[in-house]
Amino acid sequence: MSGEGIRLYRTVTHSCGYFGDRQSQNLVLDPESPRLAEAYASALAQGYRRAGDIVYRPDCGACQACVPYRIPVARFRPNRAQRRVQTRNRDLECRWVDTRALAASHPLYLRYLATRHPAGGMDGASLDDQLRFLVSNWARTDCLELRLDRELVCVAVTDFVADAASAVYTYYAPEHRSRSLGTEAILRQLAHCRELGLRHLYLGYWIAEHPKMRYKQGFGPAEVLVGRTWEAFAPGN
Repeated sequence: MSGEGIRLYRTVTHSCGYFGDRQSQNLVLDPESPRLAEAYASALAQGYRRAGDIVYRPDCGACQACVPYRIPVARFRPNRAQRRVQTRNRDLECRWVDTRALAASHPLYLRYLATRHPAGGMDGASLDDQLRFLVSNWARTDCLELRLDRELVCVAVTDFVADAASAVYTYYAPEHRSRSLGTEAILRQLAHCRELGLRHLYLGYWIAEHPKMRYKQGFGPAEVLVGRTWEAFAPGN
Protein backbone atom coordinates (compact mmCIF):
# COMPACT_ATOMS: atom_id res chain seq x y z
CA MET A 1 0.00 0.00 0.00
CA SER A 2 3.01 2.29 -0.22
CA GLY A 3 1.55 3.80 -3.39
CA GLU A 4 -1.38 5.02 -1.33
CA GLY A 5 0.94 6.88 1.05
CA ILE A 6 -0.23 4.87 4.06
CA ARG A 7 2.13 3.29 6.55
CA LEU A 8 1.98 -0.48 6.88
CA TYR A 9 2.51 -2.19 10.24
CA ARG A 10 2.95 -5.80 11.27
CA THR A 11 1.30 -7.01 14.47
CA VAL A 12 3.03 -9.09 17.09
CA THR A 13 2.52 -12.83 16.88
CA HIS A 14 -0.75 -13.97 18.49
CA SER A 15 -2.92 -17.07 18.71
CA CYS A 16 -4.66 -17.96 15.47
CA GLY A 17 -8.42 -17.52 15.58
CA TYR A 18 -8.99 -20.54 13.33
CA PHE A 19 -6.44 -23.13 14.44
CA GLY A 20 -5.59 -23.52 18.10
CA ASP A 21 -2.14 -24.97 17.43
CA ARG A 22 -0.98 -22.09 15.20
CA GLN A 23 0.26 -18.55 15.62
CA SER A 24 -0.61 -15.68 13.31
CA GLN A 25 0.38 -12.15 12.37
CA ASN A 26 -1.42 -9.44 10.43
CA LEU A 27 -0.36 -6.61 8.18
CA VAL A 28 -2.30 -3.50 9.24
CA LEU A 29 -2.77 -0.17 7.46
CA ASP A 30 -2.10 2.81 9.71
CA PRO A 31 -5.49 3.31 11.45
CA GLU A 32 -4.67 7.00 11.99
CA SER A 33 -4.20 7.73 8.30
CA PRO A 34 -6.72 10.23 6.87
CA ARG A 35 -6.47 8.38 3.54
CA LEU A 36 -8.00 5.08 4.66
CA ALA A 37 -11.38 5.78 3.09
CA GLU A 38 -9.94 6.55 -0.36
CA ALA A 39 -7.54 3.59 -0.16
CA TYR A 40 -10.13 1.06 1.01
CA ALA A 41 -11.23 -0.12 -2.46
CA SER A 42 -7.62 -0.78 -3.42
CA ALA A 43 -7.01 -2.53 -0.11
CA LEU A 44 -9.96 -4.88 -0.67
CA ALA A 45 -8.57 -5.74 -4.10
CA GLN A 46 -5.24 -6.61 -2.41
CA GLY A 47 -6.86 -9.02 0.04
CA TYR A 48 -7.39 -6.78 3.06
CA ARG A 49 -10.40 -6.81 5.39
CA ARG A 50 -11.89 -4.36 7.87
CA ALA A 51 -12.70 -4.84 11.56
CA GLY A 52 -13.70 -1.60 13.23
CA ASP A 53 -11.22 1.02 12.02
CA ILE A 54 -8.55 -1.63 11.39
CA VAL A 55 -7.79 -2.70 7.80
CA TYR A 56 -5.70 -5.86 7.86
CA ARG A 57 -4.68 -9.04 6.10
CA PRO A 58 -3.07 -12.19 7.52
CA ASP A 59 0.68 -12.49 7.01
CA CYS A 60 1.63 -15.67 8.79
CA GLY A 61 4.88 -16.77 7.17
CA ALA A 62 4.76 -20.42 6.20
CA CYS A 63 1.00 -20.69 6.78
CA GLN A 64 -0.95 -19.43 3.78
CA ALA A 65 -4.31 -20.91 4.78
CA CYS A 66 -6.32 -17.66 4.57
CA VAL A 67 -7.09 -17.01 0.90
CA PRO A 68 -8.95 -13.79 -0.13
CA TYR A 69 -12.22 -14.75 -1.83
CA ARG A 70 -14.64 -12.69 -3.94
CA ILE A 71 -17.63 -13.23 -6.21
CA PRO A 72 -17.95 -11.52 -9.61
CA VAL A 73 -21.52 -10.27 -9.22
CA ALA A 74 -22.59 -10.34 -12.89
CA ARG A 75 -21.50 -13.97 -13.30
CA PHE A 76 -23.10 -15.38 -10.16
CA ARG A 77 -26.05 -17.75 -10.51
CA PRO A 78 -27.53 -19.53 -7.46
CA ASN A 79 -27.17 -23.30 -7.46
CA ARG A 80 -30.00 -25.70 -6.67
CA ALA A 81 -29.41 -25.67 -2.91
CA GLN A 82 -29.28 -21.87 -2.83
CA ARG A 83 -32.51 -21.64 -4.81
CA ARG A 84 -34.12 -23.85 -2.16
CA VAL A 85 -32.87 -21.45 0.51
CA GLN A 86 -34.41 -18.54 -1.40
CA THR A 87 -37.74 -20.35 -1.62
CA ARG A 88 -37.64 -21.21 2.09
CA ASN A 89 -37.09 -17.55 2.98
CA ARG A 90 -39.56 -15.85 0.67
CA ASP A 91 -41.59 -14.85 3.72
CA LEU A 92 -38.79 -12.71 5.15
CA GLU A 93 -38.94 -8.93 4.98
CA CYS A 94 -35.68 -7.42 3.73
CA ARG A 95 -34.47 -3.86 4.20
CA TRP A 96 -31.20 -1.96 4.19
CA VAL A 97 -30.56 0.43 7.08
CA ASP A 98 -27.62 2.48 8.34
CA THR A 99 -25.44 1.45 11.25
CA ARG A 100 -27.50 3.39 13.78
CA ALA A 101 -29.86 0.41 13.73
CA LEU A 102 -27.20 -1.94 15.12
CA ALA A 103 -27.90 -1.04 18.75
CA ALA A 104 -31.33 -2.67 18.54
CA SER A 105 -29.76 -5.91 17.29
CA HIS A 106 -27.43 -6.34 20.28
CA PRO A 107 -29.49 -9.14 21.93
CA LEU A 108 -29.51 -11.04 18.62
CA TYR A 109 -25.74 -10.56 18.34
CA LEU A 110 -25.19 -12.03 21.82
CA ARG A 111 -27.45 -15.03 21.13
CA TYR A 112 -25.59 -15.74 17.93
CA LEU A 113 -22.15 -15.57 19.57
CA ALA A 114 -23.22 -17.74 22.49
CA THR A 115 -24.51 -20.45 20.15
CA ARG A 116 -22.17 -20.30 17.17
CA HIS A 117 -18.91 -19.20 18.82
CA PRO A 118 -18.99 -20.29 22.48
CA ALA A 119 -15.77 -19.52 24.35
CA GLY A 120 -14.54 -17.71 21.27
CA GLY A 121 -13.36 -14.64 23.12
CA MET A 122 -16.40 -12.51 22.23
CA ASP A 123 -18.79 -13.96 24.82
CA GLY A 124 -20.72 -11.34 26.72
CA ALA A 125 -19.68 -8.55 24.36
CA SER A 126 -21.07 -5.16 25.32
CA LEU A 127 -22.86 -2.94 22.84
CA ASP A 128 -19.71 -0.81 22.65
CA ASP A 129 -17.69 -3.95 21.84
CA GLN A 130 -20.13 -4.82 19.07
CA LEU A 131 -20.02 -1.36 17.53
CA ARG A 132 -16.22 -1.12 17.76
CA PHE A 133 -15.99 -4.39 15.85
CA LEU A 134 -18.58 -3.69 13.16
CA VAL A 135 -18.54 0.08 12.61
CA SER A 136 -15.82 2.36 11.28
CA ASN A 137 -15.42 6.13 11.50
CA TRP A 138 -14.64 6.37 7.80
CA ALA A 139 -16.17 3.43 5.86
CA ARG A 140 -19.50 3.56 4.07
CA THR A 141 -21.38 0.79 5.85
CA ASP A 142 -25.01 -0.35 5.61
CA CYS A 143 -26.82 -3.22 7.30
CA LEU A 144 -29.11 -5.78 5.76
CA GLU A 145 -31.95 -6.70 8.09
CA LEU A 146 -34.12 -9.78 7.61
CA ARG A 147 -37.34 -10.00 9.62
CA LEU A 148 -39.87 -12.75 10.14
CA ASP A 149 -43.27 -11.39 11.21
CA ARG A 150 -41.45 -8.21 12.34
CA GLU A 151 -38.96 -10.17 14.45
CA LEU A 152 -35.35 -9.41 13.53
CA VAL A 153 -33.73 -12.74 12.63
CA CYS A 154 -30.60 -11.76 10.67
CA VAL A 155 -28.22 -8.82 10.24
CA ALA A 156 -25.47 -8.59 7.62
CA VAL A 157 -23.05 -5.69 8.01
CA THR A 158 -21.73 -4.66 4.60
CA ASP A 159 -19.18 -2.10 3.41
CA PHE A 160 -19.50 -0.38 0.04
CA VAL A 161 -16.84 1.17 -2.19
CA ALA A 162 -17.13 2.55 -5.72
CA ASP A 163 -17.25 -0.79 -7.55
CA ALA A 164 -17.64 -3.44 -4.86
CA ALA A 165 -19.04 -4.48 -1.50
CA SER A 166 -17.45 -6.38 1.36
CA ALA A 167 -19.39 -8.67 3.69
CA VAL A 168 -18.02 -7.61 7.07
CA TYR A 169 -20.01 -9.83 9.45
CA THR A 170 -23.35 -11.64 9.61
CA TYR A 171 -25.26 -12.86 12.65
CA TYR A 172 -28.66 -14.48 12.91
CA ALA A 173 -31.15 -16.12 15.24
CA PRO A 174 -29.79 -19.59 16.09
CA GLU A 175 -33.30 -20.96 16.58
CA HIS A 176 -33.89 -20.44 12.84
CA ARG A 177 -30.82 -22.39 11.77
CA SER A 178 -32.87 -24.56 9.38
CA ARG A 179 -33.50 -21.49 7.24
CA SER A 180 -29.77 -21.17 6.35
CA LEU A 181 -29.91 -17.46 7.09
CA GLY A 182 -26.19 -16.98 6.48
CA THR A 183 -26.62 -18.23 2.92
CA GLU A 184 -29.75 -16.14 2.49
CA ALA A 185 -27.89 -13.03 3.63
CA ILE A 186 -25.17 -13.53 1.00
CA LEU A 187 -27.79 -14.07 -1.70
CA ARG A 188 -29.52 -10.83 -0.68
CA GLN A 189 -26.19 -8.98 -0.63
CA LEU A 190 -25.42 -10.23 -4.13
CA ALA A 191 -28.84 -9.11 -5.35
CA HIS A 192 -28.25 -5.67 -3.85
CA CYS A 193 -24.82 -5.47 -5.49
CA ARG A 194 -26.40 -6.31 -8.83
CA GLU A 195 -28.99 -3.55 -8.36
CA LEU A 196 -26.18 -1.07 -7.59
CA GLY A 197 -24.08 -2.19 -10.56
CA LEU A 198 -21.16 -3.33 -8.40
CA ARG A 199 -18.56 -5.70 -9.81
CA HIS A 200 -17.60 -7.81 -6.80
CA LEU A 201 -18.76 -8.97 -3.40
CA TYR A 202 -15.81 -9.78 -1.12
CA LEU A 203 -16.45 -12.64 1.31
CA GLY A 204 -13.28 -12.40 3.34
CA TYR A 205 -11.04 -15.46 3.49
CA TRP A 206 -11.57 -19.01 2.33
CA ILE A 207 -9.74 -21.63 4.41
CA ALA A 208 -9.67 -25.08 2.82
CA GLU A 209 -8.91 -26.82 6.12
CA HIS A 210 -11.62 -25.13 8.16
CA PRO A 211 -15.17 -26.59 8.06
CA LYS A 212 -16.84 -23.26 8.90
CA MET A 213 -15.48 -21.79 5.66
CA ARG A 214 -16.76 -24.50 3.30
CA TYR A 215 -20.03 -22.68 2.63
CA LYS A 216 -18.15 -20.03 0.65
CA GLN A 217 -17.14 -22.42 -2.11
CA GLY A 218 -20.83 -22.84 -2.96
CA PHE A 219 -20.94 -19.26 -4.20
CA GLY A 220 -19.46 -19.25 -7.64
CA PRO A 221 -17.99 -18.80 -10.03
CA ALA A 222 -15.60 -17.14 -7.61
CA GLU A 223 -12.08 -15.73 -7.61
CA VAL A 224 -9.20 -16.12 -5.15
CA LEU A 225 -6.15 -13.92 -4.77
CA VAL A 226 -2.96 -15.80 -5.64
CA GLY A 227 0.03 -13.55 -5.08
CA ARG A 228 -1.14 -10.30 -6.64
CA THR A 229 -3.50 -11.85 -9.19
CA TRP A 230 -7.17 -12.79 -8.84
CA GLU A 231 -7.69 -16.21 -10.39
CA ALA A 232 -10.73 -18.41 -11.00
CA PHE A 233 -11.42 -20.61 -7.99
CA ALA A 234 -12.09 -24.32 -8.18
CA PRO A 235 -12.67 -26.36 -4.97
CA GLY A 236 -9.70 -28.60 -4.36
CA ASN A 237 -7.21 -26.28 -6.03
